[in-house]
Amino acid sequence: MTDLMGRIAVSLSTWWWLILALFFMLYVMLDGADLGAGIYTLFSHDEEERGAVMASMAGFWDGNETWLVVAGGVLFGAFPVVYGSALNYLMIPLMLALWGIISRAVAFEFHIHARSSKRFWGWAFALGSLIAPFFAGVSLGATLQGFPLKAGRALEIQGHGLPASTDPVLHYSGQAFTFLSPFSIWVGCGAVIAAGLAGGLYLCARFIPGDPIHERARKWTTVFSFLALIAILVTLIWSYAIFPWAAAKWSGAHWWIWAIWLVIVLFFAYKSMINHSLQRDIAALLWGEGVVALLWMAMFATMYPYVVPETWPIALSGNPANSLAVFTLFMTGFVPVMIMYNWYQIWVFRGRLSKKAAYGGH
Repeated sequence: MTDLMGRIAVSLSTWWWLILALFFMLYVMLDGADLGAGIYTLFSHDEEERGAVMASMAGFWDGNETWLVVAGGVLFGAFPVVYGSALNYLMIPLMLALWGIISRAVAFEFHIHARSSKRFWGWAFALGSLIAPFFAGVSLGATLQGFPLKAGRALEIQGHGLPASTDPVLHYSGQAFTFLSPFSIWVGCGAVIAAGLAGGLYLCARFIPGDPIHERARKWTTVFSFLALIAILVTLIWSYAIFPWAAAKWSGAHWWIWAIWLVIVLFFAYKSMINHSLQRDIAALLWGEGVVALLWMAMFATMYPYVVPETWPIALSGNPANSLAVFTLFMTGFVPVMIMYNWYQIWVFRGRLSKKAAYGGH
């Protein structure tokens, strides 16, 4: 019976690890484009252009961010020990990323009504859009590096009539800035480049050809396409050099699968660039998002069987089988509902805009 419960727990933990990967991937794909469009507004000529960009995503930006909230809920519900230790480790970069997300959300609401402070809220939106992906990328790079753990008491309260817990709990044992390294900073920069490319593709698909925003976004996207290819190459080489668990996977017995996967990624990137040059903007955006999805799946496949590489294995980090079973029964059904809602939201607001019309609606 104990062996059976153990196998069930591992199976359910693996299931929720896959769902977690899906939720984070959807957030990166959907909100990454919004963030990149916000980064674009750092170089906007006027508040009318910033307002037009905000208006272009007004119908679905908050729905896109829902995936991040749900991913955090899955991490807490299915992998509570990972949630507790990782958030301790990543407290500073996640706090700064959250500040960026909050500043964007507040700017969305205030920019449309502001008069004398409109420029302030426009810059709050733009800077928040830059800060959020950078520190989210720093957090991702730091997570790939793993972090130190130690076992200790879960709770120790003396003199309050409460018994001290003697159960040893693995928790983060590093310093406040352990997350900071050349690699984590580089991944932060890579996240900004990826978001910038996604944002450019999004703006090209969202605004009508010939519109000032569309034409400037086309040039922006061309530059960021090449920057993104360089960033992917540098990240892969650097990861191979410093992560033995990644090198062992990529150069092991199944190296040819990874080689084919890389060729597919490059093919998707090529198709995105070709469609962009031909002004097939929707196709370019979809091929570009395909690159993100392929790279994200490859990263999680490389990390397997760990939630956090060399720190938290999937089998040891999930909740007990009975808790995971209840969590699975109540939560799994929401996944297709959320996906359908997101799809419907995007479909409703799929029409193209012009700078003047978007700003007028804003």
